[in-house]
Amino acid sequence: MSTHAAQAKATQYLPKIEQCYNDNTQITGHRISFEKSNENEVVPEPIRGKVRDRFDCGSKHLALVTTDRQSGFDRQLALVPFKGQVLNLISAYWFKETEHIVKNHIVHVPHPNVSIVKRCKPFPIEFVVRSYVTGSTSTSIWKNYQNGVRKYCGHDLPEGMVKNQRLETILLTPTTKEEEHDRPISAEEIVAEGWMTQEDFDVCAAAVLGVFKFGQKKAAENGLILVDTKFEMGKDEETGEIILIDEALTPDSSRYWIAETYEERFAASLEPENIDKEFLRLWFAKNCDPYKDETIPDAPKDLVLELSRRYIMLYEMITGQDFQFELDGEEKIATAIKEHIS
Repeated sequence: MSTHAAQAKATQYLPKIEQCYNDNTQITGHRISFEKSNENEVVPEPIRGKVRDRFDCGSKHLALVTTDRQSGFDRQLALVPFKGQVLNLISAYWFKETEHIVKNHIVHVPHPNVSIVKRCKPFPIEFVVRSYVTGSTSTSIWKNYQNGVRKYCGHDLPEGMVKNQRLETILLTPTTKEEEHDRPISAEEIVAEGWMTQEDFDVCAAAVLGVFKFGQKKAAENGLILVDTKFEMGKDEETGEIILIDEALTPDSSRYWIAETYEERFAASLEPENIDKEFLRLWFAKNCDPYKDETIPDAPKDLVLELSRRYIMLYEMITGQDFQFELDGEEKIATAIKEHIS
């Protein structure tokens, strides 16, 4: 499907997207409830993350519920219709496509918003892979470069680079996962500070670079540029094997640009056409200080609807499948989880 055709097709979905927004039926995770068959039955309680909620399914498995909560700048920015469904299903697609490179935590996807996964011990590092100089958050390569940083996560950066320029080589630029705020860190510092062993880091680095290069190739075949992404890795608690966890190459964890207009827009110093959450982040960065302001403005409705449309368009461009709208809200999610509790 051409980019133009994908754009036109996704635009036809706007009435359904707007209906979900107006009816306030986005998946928040707060309306999931489990009916008890008896008074003594124990039902799982959620452990809430920024976007995903985690439910205990027993000794071996967890249920991950991907919601429509939109995060950025370490806070919630909006509720985006069908976003959770897109993220969960795109992840499932990429996990399947890349299992020849590295195994992953997926066991089953019983609902568009739900993944049943293996129990893992995550590494306390986010493996960020970059191919372009861009970004708007404090840990991004462009923000650091703007601030004069020329050695970023152990990599030397040349003078004279401009925003959205392609890097000469793909870079692995990890960040720590800390209580207060993530920080960029080099491979050498990760080992020296005791975050990971050299052996574990080398396995993870090879895996994420392999998945990223595979993802770039597949994206290019579908008219897209995979700009950068973040991966999480962990050890299977049962086998001790290092595997890919969390999400894979979604528009929440990655930047995607439209390939056919990139060169022209870059030459004109214009932002690339993107199909990720960056344009919403840019709006907040322009209209408030999202890191420091106690309260921030509501995301404009038209931007939220457009973000949903772009996410659905990306799903269809990557997978080649028609998006199937799940309209039953959170009612079926509890059933899907409960069937996998052991």
